[in-house]
Amino acid sequence: MKQKILSPYDIFLIAGVIVCNIVYAFFTKEFDPVGSVAGVAGVLCVVLVAKGSIWNYLFGVINVSLYAWISYKASLYGDAGLNALYYLPMQFIGWWQWRRRGAATSSAEAERMSCGADSDTRVKARSMNSVLRLALALVCAVLVVAVGFLLRSLGDPQPFKDSATTVLSIIAQALMAMAFMEQWALWIVTNILSVIMWSICVVRGDAHAGVMVIMWVFYLLNSLNGLRVWAKLAN
Repeated sequence: MKQKILSPYDIFLIAGVIVCNIVYAFFTKEFDPVGSVAGVAGVLCVVLVAKGSIWNYLFGVINVSLYAWISYKASLYGDAGLNALYYLPMQFIGWWQWRRRGAATSSAEAERMSCGADSDTRVKARSMNSVLRLALALVCAVLVVAVGFLLRSLGDPQPFKDSATTVLSIIAQALMAMAFMEQWALWIVTNILSVIMWSICVVRGDAHAGVMVIMWVFYLLNSLNGLRVWAKLAN
């Protein structure tokens, strides 16, 4: 069934993050171009992921590159390493995997997307059975605890929150590349923890932290919608 690439809710998310960045800059009297570009590119990316559009990877490259630098400056080494060493190459791997699962990349599709026209070129989603979901939950729990202790030994100011966002994001990104619906459960948890983590950074006065909170709030809103959309795609 053909559907429009961008729904009213998607447009709300994209417009919302832009407006929030403008309002934040007005009240703080500080314009953060790096954080703003990272935030807007990130929301464009996740909105297109939720729609099953392969073009998400174009904006993903911009977002993860900038976010790696921002996280490094905030001493969130887990997030910095995650984006630079994992997310960035995974953008290209994901592009290749999604093409194999039916997502088109033709110029005609790009033109239809920019005009808001109908498109049926989305990735073919799939879902896990109960045994795989249980195994996924156990693996996530063990790795979060182990990496949390490692980051604490390295001086990370928020080791277990950083560990959870790092580990769950790694696994969710892999599930995303393989087009599994269960990625969205992990993204929801990751987004909630990231909002908390960057809010703490705001209190500490870290650079870019305010716009990162805005970005992660919109990520969370999109992940809730993504779970709904991908449940339909998987069926």
